[in-house]
Parts: sequence; C-alpha cells; structure tokens
Amino acid sequence: RCGATLAQELERAGIPTALLCNLVPIATRVGAPRIVPTRGIPYPTGDPALDPEGERAWRRRLLETALKAVSTAGNKPTVFEAG
Repeated sequence: RCGATLAQELERAGIPTALLCNLVPIATRVGAPRIVPTRGIPYPTGDPALDPEGERAWRRRLLETALKAVSTAGNKPTVFEAG
C-alpha cells in the first residue's frame, strides 16, 4: 500500500509514475494510476528460472512497459501488462 500512496503523492506533484507491483488488486483499490504487474513476491523484477539472457529480455520488457505507462495520461487505475 505504501508504494501506491507514494505514487499518488508524486502524481499530485505533477510527476508521472508507474507502480511495479505483484499485488495488482490492492494497487487498483488504492488508486495507483499506472500499474505494471511483476512476477511475484520473492523476485518482483526477476525470474531465477530463466537463463541470464532470458531474464535480461524479461526485465527489458518490464522497463519498456513502465516507460510506456509513464508516457500515458492516466487519472484512474490502469494496468499495463508487460509484453
């Protein structure tokens, strides 16, 4: 919940945010405007099951999705799935 609240405060200050999180229903409920789902609790921005090249590619897609999210206007919670 703290991440979503921080995102809301930054948005009020005019700084667009993308909240990367694995608890999408909670982020949606508290009103984070741009949400990018991650893998899971122990490794939100990584996946130890992937080889190093596969993990780099996954992280790059996650980052590209977050960049797309912050460049999109948003007033209500929107989920951006990493492609």
